[in-house]
Amino acid sequence: MLNLLRFAEGGTESYEEYARHLRETFLPRYGGEILYAGRGSTALVAEDGQAWDAVVVVRYPDRAAFSRMVADPAYQEVTRLRTAALTEAVLQATTPWA
Repeated sequence: MLNLLRFAEGGTESYEEYARHLRETFLPRYGGEILYAGRGSTALVAEDGQAWDAVVVVRYPDRAAFSRMVADPAYQEVTRLRTAALTEAVLQATTPWA
């Protein structure tokens, strides 16, 4: 799952708290793993305003595991942190090339 993130003013702290819950509770529970997380740098090929503040790539065993995670009532409680942290986001499911 590709996550492109644009933070609200002061949103990084709230997102870091959300990410801590994700790492410590929900990814282990649903078999997910963070493959990469990093801050955005210079957008080399993009129109103005298309640079992102952060990129996170998470692997889940399958889409059903992701669906179970986001349906978990405890996860839904934590998503308020993510929502408060971001002004914009893209969550793009991917599949590996052969």
